[in-house]
Amino acid sequence: MTISSHIAPAPETTSPGLENTVAAETILSHVDGAAGRLIVRGYDLDQISSWSFEALLVLLWKDLAPGQVTEADVQSALGQARAAAFHLVERLLPTIPHLSQVEALRFLLAALADSQTVPHHVMAIAAVPVFAAAIARNAAGSAPVAPDASLSHAEDFLFMLHGTRPSEENVRALNTYLVTVADHGLNASTFAARVIASTKAGMFSSVIGALCALKGPLHGGAPGPVLDMLDAIGSEDNINAWLSASLARGERLMGFGHRIYRVRDPRADVLKQAVGLLRHGGGRIGFAEAVEAEALALLAEKKPLRPLQTNVEFYTALVLEAVGFPRESFTNVFAAGRMGGWTAHVLEQERLGKLIRPQSRYVGPQPSQM
Repeated sequence: MTISSHIAPAPETTSPGLENTVAAETILSHVDGAAGRLIVRGYDLDQISSWSFEALLVLLWKDLAPGQVTEADVQSALGQARAAAFHLVERLLPTIPHLSQVEALRFLLAALADSQTVPHHVMAIAAVPVFAAAIARNAAGSAPVAPDASLSHAEDFLFMLHGTRPSEENVRALNTYLVTVADHGLNASTFAARVIASTKAGMFSSVIGALCALKGPLHGGAPGPVLDMLDAIGSEDNINAWLSASLARGERLMGFGHRIYRVRDPRADVLKQAVGLLRHGGGRIGFAEAVEAEALALLAEKKPLRPLQTNVEFYTALVLEAVGFPRESFTNVFAAGRMGGWTAHVLEQERLGKLIRPQSRYVGPQPSQM
């Protein structure tokens, strides 16, 4: 038997990281890395950063999901769904002490049944703060706090975390964070969600896959190490020496540089303003600003050909620390905001109804002639 040596030619160009490859058309968001601009369904980030998270969901879900057509509709639906999700916490929380916080969130999300009657995009959004707050409290040796369905999503998240009603300043800061990170083009986790959705696996499978992508340190795990860096620097008189030594060792400065942005990440400015308005954030924010200024100066001097500007993780760390989240839970809080974009992209991909199946270029050995 003779095996033909002819193999159909692969596409002429490949891109290992899919740079400059258009893999989807979307109405949801656009990242202009050259201009430092994030557009969400026709609005610049600074136009929507003061909106409630519920209002943003109305925008993201518009024409993609039935019901929840007003901010009040979304708040009511999320409140009821948070109460439903809490029943899973009570039953399953004792089984997760050996898991990291993001692994525990993955486990609890996997317990959401496709057969449940709450709209899946609503339950996916509602469940994350319920689970994340309970996981954080469990890690600290405290019992979970049941949600209050009458509260806004951001307020209830902080209520479930601390067990007391949060200040208006903290609620506003967390809400700004959730809105700011809700969607960001076809990032790794969103692309993962769309690939899974294209197989018709369903909402929960799609967003769990997205969370698994977010778990990777190159995507969602950077905010915590920003605080580690600030702690290691310690004081303002040590900033230059510490940063210089780190760069000399070839280490990355956490909170600087971005795969897409070639100028300052617009989300960093929104979050810098949010944390600056917190009454108790003065000392830490002042120190962080000094670190940021020195880091940008050193990066410009030592890496003049690489545009390394402040990214969203730098001020994310300060916002989440200021409102009381332990740094081990930062990825889960990121997921709480990004779930808004994930659910919208899943709905959009499901409406398209086409399986994502790219080609690959085979570079292995050819079969031998027989």
